[in-house]
Amino acid sequence: MAALGKIRKRGVILIGIIGFGLFAFIAEELFRSCESTKNDQRQQIGEVLGEKINVQEFQKLVDEYSEVIKMQQGTESLNEEQLNQVKDMVWNTFVQTRIVEDEAQKLGLTVTNEELQNILKEGTNPMLLQTPFVNRQTGRFDANALQKFLADYNNQKNANSQMSQQYETIYKYWTFIEKTLRQQTLAQKYQSLLAHCVLSNPVEAKMAFKDETEEAQIQLAAFPYSSIEDSKVKIADADLKAKYEELKPRFKQYVESRDIKYVDIEVEPSAQDRQALQKQFADYTKDLAAAADPSEVVRKSTSLISYLGLPVTKEAFPQDIAQRLDSMTVGQTYGPVENKMDNTMNIVKLVAKTQLPDSVQYRMIQVPGTTPEAARKSADSIYTALAAGADFEATAKKYGQTGEKQWLVTAQYQNAPSLDKDTKGYLMALNTMAVNELKNYSMTQGNLIIQVLDRKAMVNKYTAAVIKKPIEFSKDTYSAAYNKFSSFVSANQTADGIVKNAQKSGYRVQEAKDITTSTHYLAGIHSTREAMKWLFEASEGDVSPMYECGDNNHLLVVVCEKIHPAGFRGLNDPQVRELVQAEVLKDKKADMLMDKVKGVTSLAAAKGKGAKTVDVNQITFAAPVFVSMTGASEPALSGAVAATAKGKFSTQPVKGNAGVYLFQVVNKSTHQTKFDAKAEEAKLAQKYLQLAGNFMNELFVKAKVVDNRYLFF
Repeated sequence: MAALGKIRKRGVILIGIIGFGLFAFIAEELFRSCESTKNDQRQQIGEVLGEKINVQEFQKLVDEYSEVIKMQQGTESLNEEQLNQVKDMVWNTFVQTRIVEDEAQKLGLTVTNEELQNILKEGTNPMLLQTPFVNRQTGRFDANALQKFLADYNNQKNANSQMSQQYETIYKYWTFIEKTLRQQTLAQKYQSLLAHCVLSNPVEAKMAFKDETEEAQIQLAAFPYSSIEDSKVKIADADLKAKYEELKPRFKQYVESRDIKYVDIEVEPSAQDRQALQKQFADYTKDLAAAADPSEVVRKSTSLISYLGLPVTKEAFPQDIAQRLDSMTVGQTYGPVENKMDNTMNIVKLVAKTQLPDSVQYRMIQVPGTTPEAARKSADSIYTALAAGADFEATAKKYGQTGEKQWLVTAQYQNAPSLDKDTKGYLMALNTMAVNELKNYSMTQGNLIIQVLDRKAMVNKYTAAVIKKPIEFSKDTYSAAYNKFSSFVSANQTADGIVKNAQKSGYRVQEAKDITTSTHYLAGIHSTREAMKWLFEASEGDVSPMYECGDNNHLLVVVCEKIHPAGFRGLNDPQVRELVQAEVLKDKKADMLMDKVKGVTSLAAAKGKGAKTVDVNQITFAAPVFVSMTGASEPALSGAVAATAKGKFSTQPVKGNAGVYLFQVVNKSTHQTKFDAKAEEAKLAQKYLQLAGNFMNELFVKAKVVDNRYLFF
């Protein structure tokens, strides 16, 4: 009871302590929840239809598609530009697929396994023709070859690593094709459904046929808007406001964009840097000229072009080097010479020039042995037996090999970064051996029995040592540029300061308009992701830090000049105002010219008013007239001519895109083409199908797509 009394005396204090403890607990959990939400947001690359896309999920799709491209192109890696194209393709495909799937689900549209199997059996889809399962004789996709591969794939999972890896690569490629086929087929179903909502009929077909086949020849009188000076036209604010309201739908933008001013400097080699490189190349020239084997000279120079010491075709060399080879004599050294196209300094020494086959057919037996000596002993006996007439393939099979014929093409090795001594000797032997010649080629780890069976396409081949190095700036040059630009940025922390003082410091202020989050390179400069992240967090008038970017050769500072939020851009926007003013100017000039030609009823009277005249033929209602003297397409003129009878003069002047027009219809004729109602209806249906293809723009807007890729890539 005493304890209970103490508790009651301190009840208010205890309640306060408990309350504070509960608040601290709730606040901690709230903080953790907020932090977790922020972390999730940091990992979100975008959003479609309210569904958030995680960066890891997107990266998996990018990796998948990258492997497909590499397999199709036969390359080991993709450069930065190619990777950006892949990311754009993956993003656009993901967004469109998600939107179509959402619409298809509402309508109950699906792609069944049976439908997919029918596509495979038909084998005509262009995507299927990009797979390894194409029958070489028919040129069509072979579904049986696919089934055999899938069966072999399951059996090969426990095979040796190299074979298993090859099967895995092709399997992933196929699963990508299959997935894409499903997406493609679903989109086609949805698009076809939309297209068939708009029907064509015989009456419409007949009208369309008439519009295409009825031609008119006219004498045209044109009054170009350019004939009136802009200064003679008065434009009031009320005119601009009225025209803006009329054209307002044109000025809607669906994503936020930003305008910037920026100063970018590209660090370039100084005169001292060039002099140092020229001195270095003078030494290379002496060393190359004196060297019997230029391998070491080229290696130490860190040339962009490796020296294989083998005869290769011109295609193995850069164009500037290749075009010199035929004019050089063996042993001659050319250079140093600067190539401004690739910003390099170059020397080339022609070591040898000879005619050799571009393609060699051969077969070989790799001779095994517990030691190199044992292998050589076995090779001697094999060589002796073959030279005496033994069957090559039968002998090869004794050693677990096929001995089958194969082709070696120069392109397979001439661009290799390096070749070891054994490989170089082996390739040289194949290039120089006579047809049917047999050779026992000794290598470090054993022997090869080689027989050349055919030699094709004799071409000039060159052994040339090339030293090609970029003309680069030194660390001192970069430091000087960095320090100067850094001082400029530090001294000018406002937009006005940047603009006002740039020229004084030897810099130029540039502009870039309407940058969105889908932009890969800010101001077209590589490696500007950090600047992009800054830009879309900045406020108007903010000045960025200095960024080191480009290919480690650019320094950049950015001013966030204007933010254009999603929605309608106003008349105060300079770009909008300029467009509206141009339209008002055109309208007012049209009014002035139409007043001028009021009452004109003949071509002669129009000439008297200052018209330019020309004959125009083959005018149809189905296509706009192109007027050469004004350089504009004029749909309104096509409509007016179609409505005017043969021999008549236009009753009203026609207001066009580039002028006001009057005309006399000289003749009307119809093509002697037989009307085919079904063919015309099919043509209209195809037209509607193309128009239905524009549905994605509307669905894209409604999907409220958010693109945050700039934060990650």
